[in-house]
Amino acid sequence: MVRYERKYLVPYKMLDSLRARVNTFARPDIFAEETESDLPQYTVRSIYYDTRDLQFHQEKIEGVELRKKFRIRCYNNSEPGTVAVLEIKKKIQNRVQKHRAFVNWKNVPELLLTADIEKYMLPDNTGKNLEDASRFFFHMKKRNLMPTVLIVYEREAYHGLLDSGVRITFDKNIRSFSYPAINDMFRESNLRHLFRNHFIMEIKYFTDKMPQWAMSLVQEFRLRHEALSKYAIGFDVHTQNKIIH
Repeated sequence: MVRYERKYLVPYKMLDSLRARVNTFARPDIFAEETESDLPQYTVRSIYYDTRDLQFHQEKIEGVELRKKFRIRCYNNSEPGTVAVLEIKKKIQNRVQKHRAFVNWKNVPELLLTADIEKYMLPDNTGKNLEDASRFFFHMKKRNLMPTVLIVYEREAYHGLLDSGVRITFDKNIRSFSYPAINDMFRESNLRHLFRNHFIMEIKYFTDKMPQWAMSLVQEFRLRHEALSKYAIGFDVHTQNKIIH
């Protein structure tokens, strides 16, 4: 399913006011409500893969319209039963499509060595999990992809009251670590922050037009849509010593 998304770089000083307005149109994300935080929040951890010559990073810098990202993602902390997601994210301008396959985190190191998806992928009734895992490893092997950067952040998430398909997220405290090993997924030491004074707000929706109530938030707070890539910025923070705002 194709999804549309818009990203905005927002000063932290606007967070409380923006959150108050969002709460008039949206409800907390049901998965975030299961955490211990007072906010509807959870930690997102992703290891991004790229070619040795950094093809995907370069395509982002050059503004190539059709781009792909390959990543392995986990949430919160490493616990018994933690699940990882193998993900391919395809993006054409502001349209996004994802292929996602699920596996127990404890099996990920062996899976990456063997690519034995029949043995390690979690079962499902549709066969989609194996199909998407097969697609992921096809590209991993064909392109000889390697782990390039770890991105970690706290995500505060909301769903629209009138349309649960509309999602607004605040990605805060975004930090990175370059050239991680797979066992660095839950690392907290030596991470570098991408932004000093800003967070990223994303608005995600499934129609070709942003809902009016979401657009009103953008207009009220005078937010400007930006082509923000946590992967590209997180990599540059380490290799070029860049920190934005």
